[in-house]
Amino acid sequence: MAQAFHASPEPTLGVEWELAIADPHTRDLIPAAKELIERASAIDPEVQFEHEFLANTVEIVTPVCKNTAEAIAALRRGLQALLEAADEQEVALWSSGSHPFAKSAEQKVGEKGHYNEIIERTQFWGTQMLIWGLHVHVGISDKDRVWPIINALMTYYPHLLALSASSPGWEGLDTGYASNRTMLYQQLPTAGMPYQFQSWGEWEDFMVDQDRSGVISHTGSMHFDIRPAGKWGTIEVRVSDAAPKLEEMAALVALTHCLVVYLDQALARGEEVTVLQPWHVAENKWRAARYGLDAIVVTSRDTDEHLVSDELRELVSTLLPTAKRLGCEEELLLVNTIVDQGAPYQRQRALYQQSGSWQAVVDQSIAEVRASAQG
Repeated sequence: MAQAFHASPEPTLGVEWELAIADPHTRDLIPAAKELIERASAIDPEVQFEHEFLANTVEIVTPVCKNTAEAIAALRRGLQALLEAADEQEVALWSSGSHPFAKSAEQKVGEKGHYNEIIERTQFWGTQMLIWGLHVHVGISDKDRVWPIINALMTYYPHLLALSASSPGWEGLDTGYASNRTMLYQQLPTAGMPYQFQSWGEWEDFMVDQDRSGVISHTGSMHFDIRPAGKWGTIEVRVSDAAPKLEEMAALVALTHCLVVYLDQALARGEEVTVLQPWHVAENKWRAARYGLDAIVVTSRDTDEHLVSDELRELVSTLLPTAKRLGCEEELLLVNTIVDQGAPYQRQRALYQQSGSWQAVVDQSIAEVRASAQG
């Protein structure tokens, strides 16, 4: 099974942002995506809105962009249309990695046929996918560098996750995790960490096996945390929780864009990049999901360890020349702002501990989403 890869001559950028629809009175989720997308599309036909796995979710998809500023402007334009539609429909928009008290078993699946097939196959764990993420596509010019880049990117998995973590609450409980979304999503049979393929040919062999064994016919594709998107000629990074603020989104998008380009250029020059052992990658993923910005992560094959927040500050300094070339220096520096002021999970947990109310946490996110539309 040949895997086409329509290489991108430039390191272009595309972003997908999943948002949930909430009842403004109960703050619970409601399956209103179909009507909301129809209304928003009528308000701004130029924006791409997509249905998602659950009927309570809408996704904003940017066009192909050259940098973070363009991508965030496109997301803001889509958000403005969605908010106008939501006001007409008397619903609210909400964004985080998971909803803190909605019951997963009560949610309606979207109308696409393969979604119901996934539920039929995965049963209990399929019904737990009450989660929302941020997906970032970066254009790659040579398919032979795709898997070396992905393998190196997994070294920075905890950096992206700790910065974006926004899902401490689940069905009324504080899970103790910064990103419970990460722990839930990896339960699906095609989700989780990618294997460390050494070449595009190995990836093609893998996909042949998945086709012959019937895996792809059940799911449509592999849902790895980072994966090739051959149709677009990109690497798709799916590590991050959805962020409630576009400012936080800008930091995550810039960091992801710069990381991919930095690694791509290093490999093109024949330089070595750090690729951790799979067991270190797995441990780092868990540590970031559990401890967020307080995680101590493995940073070398010799098992050196550092605080991820210190790592993020150093990474920003390393990537600043790349950010200048891409035109996203200002957005990359927002990474330091999040490290200094706290990630979304920290705001949510602090408010819950102060108020004793997850409804207050949802209200906070609803307000943050609305404020983001103003710029």
